[in-house]
Amino acid sequence: MNILLQDKADKLRMILADMGGCVIGFSGGVDSTLLFAVAAEVLGLNALAVTATSQTYPERELNEARELAEQIGGRHLVIVSEELDIPEFRNNPRNRCYYCKKELFGKLKVIAEAEGLGHVLDGTNIDDACDHRPGRIAAEELQVASPLEEAGFTKQDIRDLSREMGLPTWDKPAFACLSSRFPYGTAITSERVSQVGMAEESLHNLGFRTLRVRYHGSVARLELGEQEFESATGVLRDEVVRSVKEAGFTYVALDLQGYRTGAMNESIL
Repeated sequence: MNILLQDKADKLRMILADMGGCVIGFSGGVDSTLLFAVAAEVLGLNALAVTATSQTYPERELNEARELAEQIGGRHLVIVSEELDIPEFRNNPRNRCYYCKKELFGKLKVIAEAEGLGHVLDGTNIDDACDHRPGRIAAEELQVASPLEEAGFTKQDIRDLSREMGLPTWDKPAFACLSSRFPYGTAITSERVSQVGMAEESLHNLGFRTLRVRYHGSVARLELGEQEFESATGVLRDEVVRSVKEAGFTYVALDLQGYRTGAMNESIL
C-alpha cells in the first residue's frame, strides 16, 4: 500500500474510533462496503450496517449486501423504505434524491438512538462533489457524517484499499437505485420500476456487468460499458433485444457514449 493511501486509511480508523459507535447506510456498493468493513474492524459490535430495501432496490443487490455483511462479520439489519409513497419522490423533480435520503436517514437516526449508537454514516467520498447530489442536503440537515470524505478518499482510493483488504467489491461497477433510470419530470411508478428492473436483471443474466436501462417511454436506452458493446451488437444482440422487449419496451436503443455516472443529470448541469 502506498504511503498516501495508508495515511488516509489510518485517518479513517481514527475518525471511526473517536465516534465510538455508528449506524451505516449500507447498500453493498463499493463505498459503503469499505466503510462497514473498516468500522466493524475498529468498533466491532458498535458498528451496525443497515440496508434499506424497496421496489427501487433490486433483490440481487439485497442478496449481495447480505452476503457481504456475513463475510465482513459485522452486525447487519435490513429495513423497508417507502420512497414510492412520497408524492414529491414519485413526481421525480430534480431534487428527487433529497426526499429519498431524508426518509432513509430519518429511519437510520431512529435506529441509532434505539441502539445507543451516536452517529449515522454514509459512504460519500470527495469525488461525489462533482455530481448533482441533492441527497447531501438531507444528510447535512440530519447531521449524517461522511468519514470517507473527511479522510480524503477518492473513488479510486476506495477501490484500492478495498482490494488491499480483500473485499470482493473492489472492482464492482457503480450502482444507483432504479429511480435514477428516469428523466426528471417522468413520474416514477411501481410498474415502471419493475419494467426497468426486469430488463436490467435479464441483461445481468446474459453476462453484462456495467449497465443501465434508461426509461424513455416505449424506448429503452441502454448504457453499457464500452468493452461490452461488441457482445450487445454481435453474438448477444438478438438476446438483448428479446430480453428488453419482454420487459415491456417497444424499442431498444444503444447509447454510443456508453455508461457514465449521472447521465440523467447531463440535461441540468
